[in-house]
Amino acid sequence: MSDKEPPTYLSLSAASQLLGVHASTLRRWADEGAVPVYITPGGHRRFARADILALAARRPLPVQSISSVLASKALAQTRSELSNPSTAPAWMMTMEEHERLEWRRVGQQLMGVVLRYVSSHDEHSPLLEEARAIGLKYARLARATGLPLTDAIAAALFFRDSLVEAAMDLPEEAHLRPAESARLLRRISRVANEVQLAVVAGYEAEE
Repeated sequence: MSDKEPPTYLSLSAASQLLGVHASTLRRWADEGAVPVYITPGGHRRFARADILALAARRPLPVQSISSVLASKALAQTRSELSNPSTAPAWMMTMEEHERLEWRRVGQQLMGVVLRYVSSHDEHSPLLEEARAIGLKYARLARATGLPLTDAIAAALFFRDSLVEAAMDLPEEAHLRPAESARLLRRISRVANEVQLAVVAGYEAEE
């Protein structure tokens, strides 16, 4: 008889808690192939405890996983600040609900561009052109709601700060090497710079 213990399987919730990430993050990692997952006949995800422990010890995490953690942390932080009247930015509080929804849609587009650019190794990626186009969208939305240029820039900075603060928390959580952490911040800044310059250009074009 073998003394080898049978593998222990964890639910999505239990595995994400053991790993210290949100369940949606672990779900994305599994879908991206960053961690093995087993699907029960009932369609539920199950993870081998050994695989989860190995993922926690891995240095560094796959690029796809880094992007997923960054997105989860940045979105959670943004939602928390926007839902709290004491931390919600003044420029957002002056908008009607339909205007806020439009800004959120553009913000989601920008998040997608940032995550793809972070995962890319092309310094002159066409994604930068997409970032500039999004900056022009921000400018049009801001002007339509009567925001001055300073508030439009503040809105772009709010998004940038959420990403940067999330990225600064990643080295410990995602086991990033210093060089990879610095690269991540540089690429976030590159996209954010393009957005901010496009916002200014959008205002200047209407003068």
